[in-house]
Amino acid sequence: MTEKESIAYDVVVLGAGPVGENVADRTRAAGLSTAVVESELVGGECSYWACMPSKALLRPVIARADARRTPGLRQSVQGPLDASAVLAHRDSYTSHWKDDGQVQWLDGIGVDLHRGHGRLTGPRTVTVTGADGTRQVLTARHAVAVCTGTRAVLPDLPGLADVRPWTSREATSAKTVPGRLVVIGGGVVATEMATAWQALGSRVTLLVRGKGLLNRMEPFAGELVAEALTEAGADVRTGTSVESVTRENGTVVVVTGAGDRIEADEILFATGRAPHTDDIGLDTVGLEPGSWLDVDDSLRVTGSEWLYAVGDVNHRALLTHQGKYQARVAGAAIAARASGVPLLETDPWGAHAATADHAAVPQVVFTDPEAASVGLSLAEAEQAGHRVRAVDYDLASVSGAGLYADGYRGRARMVVDLEREILLGVTFVGPGVGELLHSATIAVAGQVPISRLWHAVPSYPTISEVWLRLLEAYRDN
Repeated sequence: MTEKESIAYDVVVLGAGPVGENVADRTRAAGLSTAVVESELVGGECSYWACMPSKALLRPVIARADARRTPGLRQSVQGPLDASAVLAHRDSYTSHWKDDGQVQWLDGIGVDLHRGHGRLTGPRTVTVTGADGTRQVLTARHAVAVCTGTRAVLPDLPGLADVRPWTSREATSAKTVPGRLVVIGGGVVATEMATAWQALGSRVTLLVRGKGLLNRMEPFAGELVAEALTEAGADVRTGTSVESVTRENGTVVVVTGAGDRIEADEILFATGRAPHTDDIGLDTVGLEPGSWLDVDDSLRVTGSEWLYAVGDVNHRALLTHQGKYQARVAGAAIAARASGVPLLETDPWGAHAATADHAAVPQVVFTDPEAASVGLSLAEAEQAGHRVRAVDYDLASVSGAGLYADGYRGRARMVVDLEREILLGVTFVGPGVGELLHSATIAVAGQVPISRLWHAVPSYPTISEVWLRLLEAYRDN
């Protein structure tokens, strides 16, 4: 095995997904020499197996659903989707699983890319083993940022590997539409992929262990999504466990806890994520391999002066946009410490504090209907000890919603902190509500008083008029 002479950088980043790219961008912008280590594709999970391909699959699905609810268009879009065209569209958004463009971007900002498996081999030291076995030692003067993300978790079912189950990667990159698909799980991946593949022609059976879908959101979100999936033809079964899975002559056979036997062509397990930290050398710096990495609000690993953990790997908010936000904060903190700033701005909402992770995390689930939320749910706010009130409104009663789609169904909720009269959380469910979410995020993150929100006048007739209706409902009750 050949070992090259070591190279010193100011910052070494493990992982070239969106989070690692953004850490590198911020540290380079601050004048720090930076290296990124990547064993797969530059651009990471989001670009090739998650955000981009899944939304490319879902966009035609949602567009057709909206058209079917629009007078004058309804009769023109009753036929099936062109699955081949949808899959080709998906392929173009993943750049056909080639990372040339993203590599060029790294080069353009002056970041060195080291391809291979990177492992910590001591304080401020990363050893990269290339595909040919060549080893390169990188040392970091100021910081190493672990941005390795997560991997899909499969349940401990005997013989599952022989079944060749799908995880989120196979679900977003499949080349053909399975005739029958069983989806295990009730979260974001499960509901979005059930929506996409059902619309593309699969007969989908969705098996959920819990009481409903999207259990991290307000209960009505999962209820409306489950109702729509059922109307679209999916078989949604809640309170259902899986006892065994086998593949017999190419057919997947699932036996549930109730003894039901379900046959399918493919099976997707969307049952959670684990940190991608099992083989990155955490043991060499006194940490537990395979563990989530605890960090402070500047994203520095607890007890360390030089190690940062940014994005999903710290388990604060497993969302690409939130990881990129953390990367901006971490990059600023690394740069400030490197330049000798004596006191960082780590108070809530400071330049070096990822405060939104606690108070204002936005998320859109791109099902039909869309589900969008930011901040705390009613249950979370109550559990945190806040004195709150939930204000609900039927989105179908808003003029803009009726114009958006015949038979519009949706719901909105804001959770009000009664002591400070600010919003702690907002949830929208309905067609097109994803684009409403940023206004809610600004209100929650900005802690905008309700008295001031009265002066934010929504345009008529838009779905955004729900803001006025929510405020009226709060005032009148």
